[in-house]
Amino acid sequence: MGALALQRDIMLAEDDADDVEIFDLGLKGLEFPYLLRHAENGDVLFIMLKDKLPYILFLDIHMPCKDGIACIVEIRKNREYDKMPVIMYTSEISKKIIEEAYRSGANLYLAKTNTIADLTDKLRKIFSIDWDNYLHFPPHSQFIVD
Repeated sequence: MGALALQRDIMLAEDDADDVEIFDLGLKGLEFPYLLRHAENGDVLFIMLKDKLPYILFLDIHMPCKDGIACIVEIRKNREYDKMPVIMYTSEISKKIIEEAYRSGANLYLAKTNTIADLTDKLRKIFSIDWDNYLHFPPHSQFIVD
């Protein structure tokens, strides 16, 4: 039961089942207890957020119904979600989209990686952040996870 108390509730809004599986494998490399909840589109995401806020939300940009940019804009309009970290997790690397995600209130921007090991390394950086005391809107130079 003690391990469950430390379990991190992670939500991934992602429409591609293969990317969900890869993300889960990346998390397994971190070796901490977690629950991965999955929303297959932006509409489902908001239904799930009403049920329970996650420790952290990873949000794809290209999704049906409501894309990731529309989701982050809506999230940042709702005071209930102010303390929820939102990491854009996407294959989109255009400077215009990155800038739009930054201006819309995402906390970090994580480009999808070529290997699970690389994903695990980047997730390790994200989960090492003390989100309770983190500058929620970092300088632009710290927005993209390298």
